[in-house]
Amino acid sequence: MVEAKEAPKQTQPKPNVTRPSTRPSAARKNQNSSIQRTKRNGQIHQLYVRQEFNDCLKIIEVQLKECRGQCEYPIYVKALIRRQQGCIQESLQLFQAATCLNPHNVSNLKQVGRSLYLLGKHKQAIEVYEEAQRIGVDDWEVWHNKGLCHLYLKKYVQAIECFRQANSIQRHDSTYMQLGKVYTLQENYKAAIEVYLEALEFSPENPEILTTVGLLYLRLGDNYRAFDFLGNSLTHDPKNPKSILAAGSIIQDHNDMDVALVKYRIAAVATPNSAQLWNNIGMCFFGKGRYVAAIACLKRALYLDPFEWIISYNLGLVHLNQEQYASAFHYLSASINLKPGFASSYMYLGIILSRLDDFENSCHAYEKAIGMESDHLFELNFAITLYNNGEKETAAQHFSSFRLLWDELDEEVKTADPDVIDQMNELQRLLKSTSVD
Repeated sequence: MVEAKEAPKQTQPKPNVTRPSTRPSAARKNQNSSIQRTKRNGQIHQLYVRQEFNDCLKIIEVQLKECRGQCEYPIYVKALIRRQQGCIQESLQLFQAATCLNPHNVSNLKQVGRSLYLLGKHKQAIEVYEEAQRIGVDDWEVWHNKGLCHLYLKKYVQAIECFRQANSIQRHDSTYMQLGKVYTLQENYKAAIEVYLEALEFSPENPEILTTVGLLYLRLGDNYRAFDFLGNSLTHDPKNPKSILAAGSIIQDHNDMDVALVKYRIAAVATPNSAQLWNNIGMCFFGKGRYVAAIACLKRALYLDPFEWIISYNLGLVHLNQEQYASAFHYLSASINLKPGFASSYMYLGIILSRLDDFENSCHAYEKAIGMESDHLFELNFAITLYNNGEKETAAQHFSSFRLLWDELDEEVKTADPDVIDQMNELQRLLKSTSVD
């Protein structure tokens, strides 16, 4: 009897279940790496904003060590800190490293350009800014800084174009100030004033712009408008030493020395080491006849700025007035060495040399002054010196030249200095009596 056998069991198909791999995928690796590189960015930013630079640098070094230097933001912040600490070359290298990690980040390029600018490498900075313009949108900061580079290279046309492009993107007071500075360097004062007036439409209460406009009007001889703008500047910033100094100089020009000294006293609190301030104070005392105080103030100004020609010039005038001719000669000579193109210095040097009995060199000084500029005072003083030294015919010739220039002057200018009229009448009388004899 054949035993019945069990039918073989059918093998059930196993479901194809996908189990998670124990190996991390490439995407997950990148994500973890990105988190690793940026996990301290918030802390770094907070410490930098609070200017806790030492703690910030410690965190940055930890982050750089963990990421083997492959983290952009910590390098960027470290570069900013190093630049603020005065390590410009190191900051440049760090910004360049950040640029290598992210070449298309315009912020990195702008900072590379800024560091190059601070190092005086203006041509290289311009190339970097142009690269930033090629890969990014039009940026005010790039155009502005590019204009600064052209300005320092004395390429004024390109600088003007850059500053105008910057203002067309976004108007800033600093751009207007630099644009006006370029026109001032070109001695195009009217164009500079137009720029500053446009800036005042955008920022009407900026005391720096108001002061600058006032100084330009002062340079053009329009004292009334200059005083108006300087007064507006002092309304917004009553202790602005630059405005006070300029306003005081206008008051001083109108011979109101006491009011000018009150203004200068306020400015001296803010800027006690201003050579221009002490120069003006000294000339106020000179106008009041207090010569010792004038010399003391002018010598302090000369100590603060020994290469400012106008201070030496004023010291020469005060010593000449005091009949201290050797000292006057010393300071006038120093003034001429610093600014040889100022004709009045040679005239006063001629007067001093004649008082020191050096007639020949005195004549040379007068001739130099007259050759540089046509001025009635030059001719009158030369004529007086010639007459006093027996050169009466030559004195008469120069007196005739003086009368021609005198007749062309306005009545206001003629009556401004009574001493000139007295000297003219006296010399005319002497020359007439000589011709009669």
